[in-house]
Amino acid sequence: MQLEVRVTQDGSSTLYVPALNEHYHSTHGAVQEAQHVYLTAGLEPALAASGGQIRVLEIGFGTGLNALLTLQRSLLEPQPILYDTLEKYPLSASVIAALGVERYILNPELQEFHYRLHAAPWNEAVQLTPRFTLRKLHAALQNFQLPTDYYDVVYFDAFAPEKQPDMWTEAVFSQLFAATAPGGILVSYCAKGSFRRSLKAAGWIVEKIPGPPGKREMTRARKGEVVKL
Repeated sequence: MQLEVRVTQDGSSTLYVPALNEHYHSTHGAVQEAQHVYLTAGLEPALAASGGQIRVLEIGFGTGLNALLTLQRSLLEPQPILYDTLEKYPLSASVIAALGVERYILNPELQEFHYRLHAAPWNEAVQLTPRFTLRKLHAALQNFQLPTDYYDVVYFDAFAPEKQPDMWTEAVFSQLFAATAPGGILVSYCAKGSFRRSLKAAGWIVEKIPGPPGKREMTRARKGEVVKL
């Protein structure tokens, strides 16, 4: 798959896929989008609601940006984070190097963590810090057996519905619903009505919330708490 490095409006890099006419991140700012959608709207509420370990599932490892920002956040938090990420098409080392993270990630420690995230072996858990454990899974979501009632946060970061329609089905969101712990959160940059309807059909409680720069809305969904009688 041909990829081109593009610089977004906040100075951070993303990738463009000519065959799909699609970017990996918002051209208004890759870091801004990831921070707003996945950390502010997803991880932060989970951290606030839990006094213990947080389990994150990311759909689409891509450039590793969501994982890197989550690792950065974990450095300030006593709660350990277990981070599982599924990726069907891992990036090559040459593409990762071409992103030029040193240009927009100025902290040398975070630069090192960026490369350690990508250098970590696939399909095994790697403890990158005392409070952040990464497991990269080289697999397609639909063919992967996820644990039940396990994840506190799901970062749903697949390509747009019109580009990757097989990832935006009720069956996929039912699979993720089953894998999410009661009270858990799913967040996505997407706010399409068809997406929200598929989430609701799968059992999620869905809300539209303000989106990142350049996007009016995004989606956050919750799995209802179990009521004990």
